This record gives sequence, structure tokens and C-alpha cells, in this order.
Amino acid sequence: MRDTLRRLDADIVACRACPRLVEWREEVARTKRAAFADEDYWGRPVTGFGDAHPDVLIVGLAPAAHGANRTGRVFTGDRSGDWLFAALHRAGYASQSLSVSRGDGQVLTGARVTAAVRCAPPENKPTPAERDQCLPFLQREIALTSPRVIVALGSFGWAAVLKGLFDLRFPVPRPRPRFGHGAEVEIGPVTLLGCYHPSQQNTFTGRLTESMLDQVLMRARALA
Repeated sequence: MRDTLRRLDADIVACRACPRLVEWREEVARTKRAAFADEDYWGRPVTGFGDAHPDVLIVGLAPAAHGANRTGRVFTGDRSGDWLFAALHRAGYASQSLSVSRGDGQVLTGARVTAAVRCAPPENKPTPAERDQCLPFLQREIALTSPRVIVALGSFGWAAVLKGLFDLRFPVPRPRPRFGHGAEVEIGPVTLLGCYHPSQQNTFTGRLTESMLDQVLMRARALA
């Protein structure tokens, strides 16, 4: 049976493969944060969002407990998402500078956003085993969308992309390229770019600035 993004999304949302992640995401959805006490949390795995045939695929770490685990859209409803979607808007990929909910009218053109792990993890730290359990979803998303450029946000996303491409029989160099902000490597028809994750830890300390994020996205646009 032919795979499709709709089938992939259905398989992602139905997944209960990692007991630790299932317990955590559902507990967060029950107890909620006080600021969102009146909202219905998504509390399930989160699919990719954006163009079905993107030039650029952006791969993050995992849903935030009170961000995508609440809203049901990757990088939506938290400060990391605020940074990323503002940058996507500046680069001409996003129709709006904010992504706040699944019904906000946000549209990505030429870009797609996804994550290495699809469930919110405790302390925002998925394990390598959980990453590998989730990896087939990322591999299917890459195969179905055929991006020209993949931007990995952080070393965790970088490692997931490299492993996923290797398993898909892309010519991943050996030794595997090391992550770094602005790192760039051609892997067959795909160029992989590294970018610091727009986490509060990175943005508050100045390790990642708006200009640095913009430069990576503009490089992705130039390559695509």
C-alpha cells in the first residue's frame, strides 16, 4: 500500500511505543499549567507541519510539554516556536510571524517543520532509544517530502537526521559529520545544515541570535 503524509500522520498520532513518553505527555495534559487551565491539551504525538513538498525541512528536538503537547502543532505555543516562526516569516516561508494554535491560519510555503521525537519528554530530554524508536517516522517524512535542504536544530536533531539518511541509503560521509552552528554537508541530493536550537537557554544567553538564525534560513533558501 502506497505511503502518504495522511497515513504517516495517522500512524504518528496513534503511536504508544515509548511508555515513559506516553505517561509523561498524558500526565501533563491532565494536570496542565495554570496559565492554560481552561484549554484542552492535545496530549498525543505531534506530526510535522507545513508544505507537503518543501524545499526546506526543519527538524527540531521534540514537542514542548506546554507548547506543541498543548496545541497539537510542532513548535507552536512556546518561546522556541515564537523564535522559529518569526524567523520563517522573515525568510518568506511563513504567512504569519506567530504560530499560536492549529486554527490560527498559519501557512508555510516551501518549508516544513518537524521533530526527531514526536512526544513531549520529561525535562525536554528524550533518550537515544526513544529517538531511535521514533526514527522511522522521520525517515518516512523525508522520503515522502523529498526536501532539497534539511536544517537540524541542535545536535540531537542533527544525529537523528544523519542516522535517518544513512538508513535510507543516502551517502552519509564517514566519519559522520559533527554538528555545529552553520555546519553544512552535502549528502547525495540533500544538503544538511546545522543550527543552534532556538531554546530559551540559547536565546536568553545570546548563543543564538535572530541574525544567526536568519543567516541559516537564508543559506537554506539559497541552496534550495
